[in-house]
Amino acid sequence: MSIHLFNGFTCDARWPSRLKTGMVCLLVETDQGLVLMDTGPGLEDYAHPHAMLKLFRGITKLAWDPQEAAFHQVRQMGYSPEDVRHIVLTHMHFDHCGGLPDFPWAAVHVHRREYEAFIGTMRRWTDMAYIQRHIAHKPNWVLYEDGGENWYDFSAIRLPFSPEMWLVPLHGHSQGHCGVAVKLEQGWYFNAGDAGAVYNHETPAWLIRLVLGPHDPRLRQFMRQHPEVVLSNSHMFPEWFVHKVWD
Repeated sequence: MSIHLFNGFTCDARWPSRLKTGMVCLLVETDQGLVLMDTGPGLEDYAHPHAMLKLFRGITKLAWDPQEAAFHQVRQMGYSPEDVRHIVLTHMHFDHCGGLPDFPWAAVHVHRREYEAFIGTMRRWTDMAYIQRHIAHKPNWVLYEDGGENWYDFSAIRLPFSPEMWLVPLHGHSQGHCGVAVKLEQGWYFNAGDAGAVYNHETPAWLIRLVLGPHDPRLRQFMRQHPEVVLSNSHMFPEWFVHKVWD
């Protein structure tokens, strides 16, 4: 079973560091068809940008290339978009779930707290990144709650797929934010989502905590202690995406 990692959204900083980043999406061949982890913006977002994307185009430097949409990239890998039967979300901000309408047949797996935050009343400033039209097609939701299991020393929820996959609650950046861990032939891949910035040594710790939540120090320590785990955050430097295919 192959695992393909790709950049679903190029979003470079203008200031202060001019940091270049792409957004991690993952396509996994499983016993239940293709599973897509996070979608990046969707086709409609590129055709008719919503207010948050317009804001991002002003404060960051976007490639603004519709070919980065997961719908197109799935095809470029030799699959049909209809083969994507499941989508697992780290969280529901626009850059992570904007492509949901492009796969309306897919079941959408997400933590219940995140879903309820999306459909509920805005509680913190990052909730502005929830765009309601992204679920207007009324997806088939599969909602999860913490159940007392563990992946390493993290509380975790086993997902119903093979290869082994876990949803790892890392609440803070959003109310139901999670990481996703996938078993490789040797070791693991762990996308900690927007819960930290473990490769960023420029941004001060207080700012990372303000924007991304409290987990960054723990993730950095975990990465040092477990070299068998390939750990990333959602927004990674372009060179990181090269040759990221696991068989």
